[in-house]
Amino acid sequence: MQHWLLKTEPSTYSWADLMRDGRADWTGVRNYQARNNLRAMQVGDLAFIYHSVTGKCLVGIARIVKAAKPDATATDGDWASVAIEPVAPLENEVSLERVKADGRLSAMALVANSRLSVQPVTLNEWKVCLELAKVSI
Repeated sequence: MQHWLLKTEPSTYSWADLMRDGRADWTGVRNYQARNNLRAMQVGDLAFIYHSVTGKCLVGIARIVKAAKPDATATDGDWASVAIEPVAPLENEVSLERVKADGRLSAMALVANSRLSVQPVTLNEWKVCLELAKVSI
C-alpha cells in the first residue's frame, strides 16, 4: 500500500463535500508530475486530504477506490483522475505550520515541493502525521 496527499481548495471541493458525497472522482489535476502520481495510485491506497489556500491543514483520510482513468473534465491533453471515498476525518487537524515545525517531516513533499497538488507520502511521514493528528489507522 502506498500513501498520498491530495490538495484541494475548500471553496472548490472540501472534506465536508467528500463526506456528504461519499465518493468522488478526483479531477481537474493539470500538472504532469501530479498526473503521474494519480496514475501510480492503486485501489486501497490511502491519502490525506489537505485544505490549501484557506486553512492549510490535513483534514481527513480518503481511500482510493478506483484506479486512474482519463479525466472526464479535460477538454484536451492526457489527464487522469481517480475515485476516492472518505475513511475518517482528522479531529485534530494538522496545520502546515505544524508539519514544517516537525523535523521528522522536513523532506515531506508538502514542505519541499508545496505547490504539487498530488504528492506521495512515505510510510514514516504517514505515521508521523497520524501521530500529530492523534489518530491510529
